[in-house]
Amino acid sequence: MKSYFLRRLLLIPPTLVGITLLVFVITRYVPGGPMHQVLMRASGGTEGGGGAARDARGGMSEEQMEELEEQYGTDKFVLHAYAQWLGLMPREVRQSKAEWGGRGDETIGGSVDPETTAVVVLRGDGRVVHVIRKDGTIESAVFAASGKPVADQGWRVRFETEKHRQARFVRRMGQDAEPPAYRERAVVYQTRFAGLLQGDLGRSTVYNDPVIAMILERMPVALYFGILTAMISYGVCLPLGILKALKHRTFIDSASSVLIFLGYSIPGFALGAILLVHLGARMGWFPLFGLTSPDFELLDTAGRIKDLAHHTVLPLICYVIGSFAYLTMMVKNNLLDNLSADYVRTAVAKGAGFRRAVFHHALRNSMIPVATTLGNLVTVFIGGSMLVETVFDIQGFGLLQYQSVIARDVPVIMGTLTIAAFLMLIGHILSDLIVAMVDPRIKFE
Repeated sequence: MKSYFLRRLLLIPPTLVGITLLVFVITRYVPGGPMHQVLMRASGGTEGGGGAARDARGGMSEEQMEELEEQYGTDKFVLHAYAQWLGLMPREVRQSKAEWGGRGDETIGGSVDPETTAVVVLRGDGRVVHVIRKDGTIESAVFAASGKPVADQGWRVRFETEKHRQARFVRRMGQDAEPPAYRERAVVYQTRFAGLLQGDLGRSTVYNDPVIAMILERMPVALYFGILTAMISYGVCLPLGILKALKHRTFIDSASSVLIFLGYSIPGFALGAILLVHLGARMGWFPLFGLTSPDFELLDTAGRIKDLAHHTVLPLICYVIGSFAYLTMMVKNNLLDNLSADYVRTAVAKGAGFRRAVFHHALRNSMIPVATTLGNLVTVFIGGSMLVETVFDIQGFGLLQYQSVIARDVPVIMGTLTIAAFLMLIGHILSDLIVAMVDPRIKFE
């Protein structure tokens, strides 16, 4: 069985790669990405698109377009960009460019031959670099002031031909675009590994905040509601399922079934809207939005607990209402099946009391299907309902995922997806492990 769980653990990385690669490719090619939105804002257009909005460049220069491509990683082919996101390939940072064939600049580079020497001013540095070419390759790249090679200080140089620049133009403007003539140019840059393997999920294209910081900021809310939901769900559904099995076809069983299926039939977000209107707006018993009051920081400890509990009641009801039916009926049906099994009747015939037959024999076997759901409790770190959080304006993990999709915030989409997928895979393995611990007869091969 150890080999089984080892194989499951070893399958996590390739599974994550498959999931993230699929979503990365989709977000790369679907309309409305970060580049598109920047161009829309630059042109002053809307999604409907007027004449200015239909301009592929949005009124921006080609240099500005290239800077945006480099910022969002769209200047590289999709697999190259994905490898950079993973952290397997370095990113090019602090790129500075200059063409060959222009006029020499004696003020910053001295008297140079523009056909053989490109004068590059390093971005954010101000130093001047002379990049000398010979026979279509770079012969040397030195600092103009000292004559020392730029490679000694961690800089690299890339030769860009006219075909390379034209291919980049076509990728940007579309296959039908006619690329202009370009001069060859030198690109001086530094490299840095910054990806998933380095713990860097990038920065939000909307808020410009680190993605990992945005996720960690939302996790306490998800953890808070996740733990409360799990405690209430299991704390109520397990005893209720046992009671319904023991009181099968009685008034208690029928009445409780009506109530839990009534709650199951109402979507959480719809119930939240009803509760907000009647208990919040009309009767004023509960606050209408948020998880805390504006003056929360000014309250003492007791006041904060009371304020937090006051804001928690309505969204918590919406979180737990849908889980009651599934968990309760699963416990009831499994316990009924085991109570009618031969080994329970044999235990009673041998003198075991009914209570002992139920709680020492049938109940343990009935908990095996329930144990399969326990591993998924690990997802409480990123749990939450996007719709419920939207209704109550709670800044949780679910709302973060929803907002990132609406805003086409690709780094946040990839970050939240990666964490959610990883915890889901871990939860499935934990579920199998818990089942094996509950019933030693189960062997995974």
